[in-house]
Amino acid sequence: MVRLGLSVAMLLCGGMAIAQGTVEDYNRAYSLREKFSANKIFYSNVTPTWIEGTHQFWYVRNTPEGRMYVSVNTDKKGRKELFDHSRLADALTKASGKEVKSSAINLERLHVNKSLDTLRFVFNNQRWRYATRKNQLANEGALPVPQKQKHWMERDDEKTANPIPSPDGKYTAFIKNHNVYVKEVATGKERQLSIDGTLSNYYSAYIRWSPDSKKVASCKIRPVEKRYVYYVESSPTDQLQPKLHKQEYAKPGDELPFKVPCIYEVETGRSIIPSTDLFAQQYEIYGPEWNPDSRAVTFEYNQRGHQVYRVLELSAETGKVRPLIEESSDKYVNYTRHFRHDLRDNKHIIWMSERDNWNHLYMYDRTTAQPVHQITKGEWYVREVLRVDEDNRQIYFSANGVQPGEDPYLIRYYRIGFDGKDLVCLTPEEGMHRAWFSGDMNYLVDVYSMVDKAPVAVLRSAKDGKVVMPLETADISRLIAEGWKAPEVFTAKGRDGKTDMWGLIVRPTNFDPNKKYPVIEYIYQGPGDQYVPKTFIPYNWYMTSLAELGFIVVMVDGMGTSFRSREFENVCYKNLKDAGLPDHIAWIKAAGEKYPYMDMDRVGIYGCSAGGQESTTAVLLHPEFYKAAYSACGCHDNRMDKIWWNELWLGYPVGDQYKEGSNVENAHLLSRPLMLVVGELDDNVDPASTMQVVNALIKANKDFELVVIPGAHHTMGEDFGEHKRYDFFVRHLMGGNPPKWGEVKK
Repeated sequence: MVRLGLSVAMLLCGGMAIAQGTVEDYNRAYSLREKFSANKIFYSNVTPTWIEGTHQFWYVRNTPEGRMYVSVNTDKKGRKELFDHSRLADALTKASGKEVKSSAINLERLHVNKSLDTLRFVFNNQRWRYATRKNQLANEGALPVPQKQKHWMERDDEKTANPIPSPDGKYTAFIKNHNVYVKEVATGKERQLSIDGTLSNYYSAYIRWSPDSKKVASCKIRPVEKRYVYYVESSPTDQLQPKLHKQEYAKPGDELPFKVPCIYEVETGRSIIPSTDLFAQQYEIYGPEWNPDSRAVTFEYNQRGHQVYRVLELSAETGKVRPLIEESSDKYVNYTRHFRHDLRDNKHIIWMSERDNWNHLYMYDRTTAQPVHQITKGEWYVREVLRVDEDNRQIYFSANGVQPGEDPYLIRYYRIGFDGKDLVCLTPEEGMHRAWFSGDMNYLVDVYSMVDKAPVAVLRSAKDGKVVMPLETADISRLIAEGWKAPEVFTAKGRDGKTDMWGLIVRPTNFDPNKKYPVIEYIYQGPGDQYVPKTFIPYNWYMTSLAELGFIVVMVDGMGTSFRSREFENVCYKNLKDAGLPDHIAWIKAAGEKYPYMDMDRVGIYGCSAGGQESTTAVLLHPEFYKAAYSACGCHDNRMDKIWWNELWLGYPVGDQYKEGSNVENAHLLSRPLMLVVGELDDNVDPASTMQVVNALIKANKDFELVVIPGAHHTMGEDFGEHKRYDFFVRHLMGGNPPKWGEVKK
């Protein structure tokens, strides 16, 4: 009855609803991939590489005539071709047997020497050396077969490593029979230092030598049984029968290894085994690393549940452990914001913390274990520290929200003294900046843009941010000629009626304000980041073509996301089911008040991963607003998902807060159309998370759609799922019949 009533309402709202989502709309939507592609933009995508030890850098100019490698001499403020493109193209064609056009040379892993006369690069899976002045090209052999990398979900057991030489070269340290050994290089004589290592309580192969070569440090590790997720690949390309895959995958509440940093004196064999009182409830131990004076090691302790984070020092003389820095919170210490720099004087530490509600830098005294002073301060957010210049006592960093009255997410680059004085903005123009500094920090290449402003690249002085020379200004005239329109940056108050929420509104190219348009929200809302694009993107894969079917597509960062303040993000704590949706709804309603052509009675939502979870949550918990949802690869029950994400935001131990936000538990509330999508080989979110929602919906006698994509990993749905998403929203928000797939030109 719900679906029938919705469809009738849409049919009654006028002919304009039926006219949208036609085969012409589909064909135009798919054509935008090419029409709005990056090759319609010139003098963009500047990505400089500084040449080590010089004030020179190179980058690729994307011109109407093709790709051109250029070098810039900052001291002379001059630019020239890095090499003769025609000569290198001819040389590569002859040497490789593969035709190379001078306007389309693509050199991978390019390295340029200081004098700019020798290039080393990879082309056609071969390594090459090219002498630019002599026009001599030499093949240096095929690339070695890369070693298979561990999957990012696998935890390092620290059982394997090469022997570690001592700084003075007299010894090597290694693991044998689960214990720490050293060997004299001159005689080959081995000496066992630890005697208590066993199969189930062994020493890490990552051994650290003290700078004076008299001691070694290693963590003793008590492992745990690992959890695995299993996948059936139904349609492998190399055989008829299915394949079973197995992947390590720790989930919330699982047991974790326990580490104890230990020190051994090489000559005496004396062991220094500390009390674990200050690091007893481990999520992880990072380190240890030796202090410069060889008298202690420093390591970091991340407490399970993430409400305490400590920097600890273990004395190699007394065996006592003392805290140097301690962060604590009644919610969580966001350790993903980590930055620590130990100064060479071995007396001070620069530390990053959110303790005053904003992310800032502090100067700590190692002796007193207390902050000396706060280096950065204000209602803004330090993003990344690029360089700590101890000689000149300067810190180079990026931050957002410093400039009042503009988008608070825009990143700029700054320099400040160790004493917290003389803050200098090095990239003053409004925009989202990305900077590359020269090795001596005298210059920076700055590339900046906004969603509605084309990229600009300039060379600046790192002393005061003044422009030394312009580099490129993107030419988007061909893009505009193809009908491209910039998305609108829109701000409105959130749930509290006072805090601005920032988002985007994307309209079709044939937008007519006299029509009524269904609204679809693309959601990826979660702590740890902000997600609404801030840079110039000619074609947004998730939003541009969907809007072209006859929708208004929107995206917004609500409370619970990052980089505004700690308070703003903490809304998510033990409350991921909130998903910022009250802010999103308020923001969309505000847009609807300003733009009456946005139909507030026809709002849909879609997303992948966390967005897959959140889009389903939206129709389960807010069906009065969201009328249809497409949910791909959602982490629908946080007890099923990866350990680090969920224990950080939902806490430990696993409790009712996990269950309350579960789409499995709330599946019986479904009253709106829902399409669930999952890749059968999703190695990010356990596919069973989706299938358990399916099971719950079936048991609750609910109608829904399920799309399983063979061979797919973590995905929004790939091309097949994209087309299914288009059809789904055309049916349920427009009340129309999608065109036959054979009529659509992709």
